[in-house]
Amino acid sequence: MTLARSVTVIPARRRTRNIDAEEKKKLKVAAYCRVSTDSEEQATSYEVQVEHYTTYIQNNPEWELAGIYADDGISGTNTKKREQFNKMIEDSMNGKIDMIITKSISRFARNTLDCLKYIRQLKDKEIPVIF
Repeated sequence: MTLARSVTVIPARRRTRNIDAEEKKKLKVAAYCRVSTDSEEQATSYEVQVEHYTTYIQNNPEWELAGIYADDGISGTNTKKREQFNKMIEDSMNGKIDMIITKSISRFARNTLDCLKYIRQLKDKEIPVIF
């Protein structure tokens, strides 16, 4: 005795859901600020840079503020004495920073070899530096 069975095929339905801005991974962005002298004019520039980048990063919904790294009154010709710069590079290598923004190449490093060294090191970790 053969039983005739009816099979109903229910096609798969792709589930879609909206991803909240909070669920989407935000880019951890840090800023580097530096002034080379302790003059009043430079002090104002330093404060303006810190304030500008803090606001700039916080106003981008796709970014998360990873920190403002700032060396005040430190020359850019050598990175050895720039504690905040070195901390920023270390934090970048440790996965705490996804992108760095800074005012200009000269704020990042005045020495071409240092600049290239750190840019290449960051590039190897896929961390862009935006000037």
